[in-house]
Amino acid sequence: MGLKRRTKIDSSFSMASMTDIIFLLLIFFMLSSTIIIPNAIKITLPQSKKQTSAKPLTRVTIDANLNYYVAFGKNKERQISFDEITPFLQDSYTKEPEMYVALYADESVPYKEIVKILNIANENKFRMVLATRPQQKR
Repeated sequence: MGLKRRTKIDSSFSMASMTDIIFLLLIFFMLSSTIIIPNAIKITLPQSKKQTSAKPLTRVTIDANLNYYVAFGKNKERQISFDEITPFLQDSYTKEPEMYVALYADESVPYKEIVKILNIANENKFRMVLATRPQQKR
Protein backbone atom coordinates (compact mmCIF):
# COMPACT_ATOMS: atom_id res chain seq x y z
CA MET A 1 0.00 0.00 0.00
CA GLY A 2 1.40 3.27 -1.00
CA LEU A 3 -0.06 5.91 1.30
CA LYS A 4 0.95 9.40 0.48
CA ARG A 5 0.91 12.34 2.84
CA ARG A 6 -1.24 15.17 1.55
CA THR A 7 -0.07 17.88 3.95
CA LYS A 8 3.10 19.70 3.12
CA ILE A 9 4.84 22.11 5.43
CA ASP A 10 4.93 25.58 3.94
CA SER A 11 8.06 27.49 4.90
CA SER A 12 6.82 30.95 3.77
CA PHE A 13 5.98 33.64 6.34
CA SER A 14 3.22 36.21 5.88
CA MET A 15 4.30 39.73 6.76
CA ALA A 16 0.77 41.20 6.49
CA SER A 17 0.10 41.19 10.22
CA MET A 18 3.54 42.60 11.01
CA THR A 19 3.07 45.52 8.60
CA ASP A 20 -0.33 46.28 10.18
CA ILE A 21 1.26 46.52 13.62
CA ILE A 22 4.10 48.73 12.36
CA PHE A 23 1.61 50.99 10.58
CA LEU A 24 -0.49 51.40 13.75
CA LEU A 25 2.61 52.17 15.81
CA LEU A 26 3.67 54.75 13.25
CA ILE A 27 0.28 56.47 13.44
CA PHE A 28 0.38 56.42 17.26
CA PHE A 29 3.81 58.04 17.45
CA MET A 30 2.98 60.64 14.81
CA LEU A 31 -0.16 61.70 16.67
CA SER A 32 1.41 61.70 20.12
CA SER A 33 4.42 63.71 18.96
CA THR A 34 2.20 66.53 17.66
CA ILE A 35 0.24 66.70 20.92
CA ILE A 36 3.22 66.92 23.25
CA ILE A 37 4.71 70.41 23.41
CA PRO A 38 7.78 70.45 25.62
CA ASN A 39 8.16 73.45 27.88
CA ALA A 40 11.74 74.04 28.95
CA ILE A 41 10.89 76.87 31.36
CA LYS A 42 9.64 75.55 34.67
CA ILE A 43 6.94 77.80 36.08
CA THR A 44 3.91 77.18 38.27
CA LEU A 45 1.01 79.21 36.95
CA PRO A 46 -1.58 80.59 39.37
CA GLN A 47 -4.96 78.88 39.45
CA SER A 48 -8.12 80.37 37.99
CA LYS A 49 -11.77 79.29 37.76
CA LYS A 50 -12.33 80.72 34.29
CA GLN A 51 -10.14 79.79 31.33
CA THR A 52 -10.08 81.74 28.06
CA SER A 53 -9.22 80.31 24.70
CA ALA A 54 -7.49 83.24 22.99
CA LYS A 55 -4.75 82.25 20.61
CA PRO A 56 -1.74 84.30 21.68
CA LEU A 57 0.96 84.67 19.14
CA THR A 58 3.58 86.21 21.41
CA ARG A 59 4.59 84.82 24.80
CA VAL A 60 6.34 86.59 27.66
CA THR A 61 7.41 84.30 30.49
CA ILE A 62 8.74 85.25 33.93
CA ASP A 63 10.16 82.40 35.98
CA ALA A 64 10.61 82.23 39.76
CA ASN A 65 14.15 83.69 39.48
CA LEU A 66 12.80 86.75 37.61
CA ASN A 67 14.33 85.73 34.29
CA TYR A 68 12.44 86.96 31.23
CA TYR A 69 11.78 84.79 28.18
CA VAL A 70 10.00 85.71 24.94
CA ALA A 71 8.77 83.81 21.90
CA PHE A 72 6.79 84.69 18.78
CA GLY A 73 4.42 82.15 17.24
CA LYS A 74 5.70 78.60 17.52
CA ASN A 75 9.31 79.62 18.06
CA LYS A 76 11.19 78.43 21.12
CA GLU A 77 11.49 80.78 24.10
CA ARG A 78 14.72 82.69 24.46
CA GLN A 79 15.99 84.58 27.46
CA ILE A 80 16.25 88.36 27.21
CA SER A 81 16.70 91.31 29.55
CA PHE A 82 13.77 93.49 30.64
CA ASP A 83 14.91 96.35 28.39
CA GLU A 84 14.66 94.12 25.30
CA ILE A 85 10.99 93.20 25.88
CA THR A 86 9.49 96.40 24.39
CA PRO A 87 11.45 96.24 21.09
CA PHE A 88 10.67 92.53 20.78
CA LEU A 89 6.94 93.10 21.25
CA GLN A 90 6.93 96.03 18.82
CA ASP A 91 8.72 93.91 16.23
CA SER A 92 6.22 91.11 16.77
CA TYR A 93 3.37 93.60 16.37
CA THR A 94 4.71 94.71 12.98
CA LYS A 95 4.71 91.06 11.87
CA GLU A 96 1.19 90.36 13.20
CA PRO A 97 -1.00 93.38 14.15
CA GLU A 98 -3.79 91.11 15.45
CA MET A 99 -1.53 89.44 17.99
CA TYR A 100 -2.24 88.73 21.61
CA VAL A 101 0.53 88.81 24.17
CA ALA A 102 0.30 85.96 26.68
CA LEU A 103 1.97 86.55 30.01
CA TYR A 104 3.16 83.38 31.74
CA ALA A 105 4.34 84.31 35.24
CA ASP A 106 5.25 81.95 38.04
CA GLU A 107 2.91 82.32 41.01
CA SER A 108 5.85 83.38 43.20
CA VAL A 109 6.73 86.38 40.97
CA PRO A 110 6.12 89.71 42.75
CA TYR A 111 3.12 91.65 41.50
CA LYS A 112 5.23 94.66 40.49
CA GLU A 113 7.07 92.55 37.89
CA ILE A 114 3.77 91.58 36.30
CA VAL A 115 2.62 95.21 36.33
CA LYS A 116 5.80 96.22 34.47
CA ILE A 117 4.84 93.93 31.57
CA LEU A 118 1.22 95.11 31.69
CA ASN A 119 2.43 98.74 31.49
CA ILE A 120 4.48 97.93 28.38
CA ALA A 121 1.40 96.39 26.78
CA ASN A 122 -0.80 99.33 27.80
CA GLU A 123 1.61 101.93 26.43
CA ASN A 124 1.79 100.14 23.07
CA LYS A 125 -1.92 99.16 22.92
CA PHE A 126 -1.16 95.41 22.86
CA ARG A 127 -3.88 92.96 23.81
CA MET A 128 -2.82 90.93 26.86
CA VAL A 129 -3.83 87.51 28.13
CA LEU A 130 -2.75 86.27 31.55
CA ALA A 131 -1.97 82.57 31.50
CA THR A 132 -3.31 80.49 34.40
CA ARG A 133 -3.87 76.84 35.13
CA PRO A 134 -7.30 75.35 35.86
CA GLN A 135 -8.38 75.41 39.48
CA GLN A 136 -8.18 72.02 41.18
CA LYS A 137 -11.41 70.72 42.68
CA ARG A 138 -11.30 70.04 46.39
